[in-house]
Amino acid sequence: MGIRHLFTRVAGHPRLRPRTVRLRLTMLYGMLFVASGAVLLAITNLLVRQNTRAALPKTLGGTSISITGSDAPTSRPLPSSGSNTHADAGTTTGIAHATAAAHTAVLHQLDVQSAIALCIMAAISIALGWIVAGRVLRPLDTMTTAVRRISATNLHERLALEGPDDELKKLSDIFDELLGRLEKSFDAQRIFVANASHELRTPLTRQRIVAQVALADPDATVESLQAAHQRILVSGAQQERMIEALLTLTRVQAGLERREAFDLATVTNQVLAAHRPEAARGGVTLRSDLSPSPMQGDPRLIERLVNNLIDNALRHNTPAGLVGITTDSRLGQAILTVTNTGPVVPDASIDRLLQPFQRLGPDRTSHGEGVGLGLSIVQAIGDAHGADLSVQPQPGGGLKVSVRFPAAAGLNGGRPAETEPEPRAAAQSPQHR
Repeated sequence: MGIRHLFTRVAGHPRLRPRTVRLRLTMLYGMLFVASGAVLLAITNLLVRQNTRAALPKTLGGTSISITGSDAPTSRPLPSSGSNTHADAGTTTGIAHATAAAHTAVLHQLDVQSAIALCIMAAISIALGWIVAGRVLRPLDTMTTAVRRISATNLHERLALEGPDDELKKLSDIFDELLGRLEKSFDAQRIFVANASHELRTPLTRQRIVAQVALADPDATVESLQAAHQRILVSGAQQERMIEALLTLTRVQAGLERREAFDLATVTNQVLAAHRPEAARGGVTLRSDLSPSPMQGDPRLIERLVNNLIDNALRHNTPAGLVGITTDSRLGQAILTVTNTGPVVPDASIDRLLQPFQRLGPDRTSHGEGVGLGLSIVQAIGDAHGADLSVQPQPGGGLKVSVRFPAAAGLNGGRPAETEPEPRAAAQSPQHR
């Protein structure tokens, strides 16, 4: 088991687990220092013992003195021709004993002093580790305080952490980007709720006024009351369309519930057949060129997408106008294109038209049949299918809307489709003319 793993287990023990990251780091630094210091001192003492033991053996008056593993002195007589050999042997033995005892005492004192120094340096390292950990983790305290202060009412605030471009600075920048996205999302939600409330309040107000006028008329007849009720029913139908559009938009933004293979051309042909009587009443010509375009997705949602595009093209058209619908399959991608004649749309107005409840007219709201969410639902359905929506103004008036669905596995041999360059004029968020 590695030393690091052992220290991690000890530091992470439930009974020893510190309460803060700073204390955890301090304990880890202290334990690593003590371990590395103990190993260093052990190696140093071992080298000292070996070097001193190798230096002690020498010849003193014909006697060889050596230190064994237990530091006990031994003497071995060496050949000598002098007459005082036996007299010097006792003196040499005493010197050997004294030298060995001094050597043992010095090594013992070295061990004690090394342990004391290790304890002192361990205490100093723990104190320095506490200070250094505090300085390193100071940006986290700043970030914690700022995050605790930020709420839905002040999403415009940012952490704006200063300092070197390290991991904490990158974390702060990523969190600031997240706050920016949340701020845009909250602002869009507030605007959407305000617009939806206005759009729903208008028919309710109209219903109440019609009912009050009909009831307050002393000369009311059956015909006038029937006309008033008919207007109320028309207003109620407008509210139903609005609520249905809102529910569809919310449901689609949550993601697809199912996917199945079908032909985009077949779905488009069915929607066209339902709109031909309306086009005939408005004097608008429908031209279609529907090539087989296999794709995968939710056919009910794709039917709603095609219906919204054709309905939008018929409603915002000119007398004796033209609506063209084509489906095609290129490189495994199913492509739907809807063009229509109509009023000239400036390039700068495309972004505004793609916002909820926005129209070409000067008024923010309309008294027509549209609810202002057609392209919003188109974009949401396209996003759910991974499609690319392109909205371009026509030079002579009207719009060209293209929806390019990605190639699905099993419909293109399982190979990813190559994308063809096509200008994209639509913004990422879906909205309606």
